[in-house]
Amino acid sequence: MTLYLDANATEPLRPAARAAVIAALDAGGNPSAVHGMGRAARRRLEEAREAVAARFGARSGDVVFTGGGTEANALAIHGLGRGRRVLVGATEHPAVLAAAGPGAEVVPVLGDGRVDLGALERMLAEGPPALVCLMAANNETGVIHPIAEAAALCRVHGALLHMDAVQAAGRIPLPEGVDSWAISGHKLGGPPGAGALLLRAGLELPALIAGGGQERGRRGGTEPLPAIAGMAAAVADPGEAGRLAALRDRIEAGVAGEAVIAGAGAPRLPNTSCIILPGVAAETQVIALDLAGVRVSAGAACSSGKVARSPVLAAMGLGAMAGCGIRISLPWNAPEDAAERFLVAWAAMRARLSKSAA
Repeated sequence: MTLYLDANATEPLRPAARAAVIAALDAGGNPSAVHGMGRAARRRLEEAREAVAARFGARSGDVVFTGGGTEANALAIHGLGRGRRVLVGATEHPAVLAAAGPGAEVVPVLGDGRVDLGALERMLAEGPPALVCLMAANNETGVIHPIAEAAALCRVHGALLHMDAVQAAGRIPLPEGVDSWAISGHKLGGPPGAGALLLRAGLELPALIAGGGQERGRRGGTEPLPAIAGMAAAVADPGEAGRLAALRDRIEAGVAGEAVIAGAGAPRLPNTSCIILPGVAAETQVIALDLAGVRVSAGAACSSGKVARSPVLAAMGLGAMAGCGIRISLPWNAPEDAAERFLVAWAAMRARLSKSAA
């Protein structure tokens, strides 16, 4: 029986989300149509909007549905970044770095993976108003950034702060004080194909994709209602953080003395651990564990098939070890014996691969 430990790539679909998707598919209808079926679809869409807004601290009118987290981040960066310098954290997701472009200024992180607030303050003071892009929690290490402190610095210097909350949403309480934040349905236990950009009240946002005026003119194209309904059904807080943190801690205790835990000294997501086995390539570890029936990853899932030295771990100053880290991310339905099963497979892998590398 396989053991799935790659929730940061995608969470297993929650039963409530599956039911909501099927119900929306069965009901049919285009939310922009004016007949009875269209009006029913519009009600379902707006109910989903209200659920997402209530869960993540926004007004329903400030929730813009998108096709996923990548689009939500791009919408914020291209829209809010117009006429501003763009500053990005050194450990941001590739989707954010790509949207920010080669002209973006990179804010360094400390050795534990958290943003260097001193460097951020100096950079904000050096030029005209900026858009700062900073993730709530890192997808590879689980390290949680000091967003509230960063937001305070941004306010002092007239900057906007966009937060990539794709990994944090539903796992930890989201910090307040940001101007926009992105979420993704399939990271919450919903289906792929839906995400959202949530905006601070009163913040204007030009469209990235023009169309028929959907989403109050901020995102054209017929809304993917079944995926949105599934995302909305998945946002209820299931209270899993404590259970998953205990499993994560058992895993880390089991590899102590043999491995390095990236970001161990910083606050982290309860379900995430980046385990470094010095001298053994991450790709080799992922393949070996996969053959043993344990599904983990190395780096961002968007780089699947291109496993290499992790830019995130490199930015944390881990040098040669940046190519030796694997990510364990426990899903909402992780079995109670997940830690023990992983440790058995990991110990066998370590013994074999470490001997080969010697």
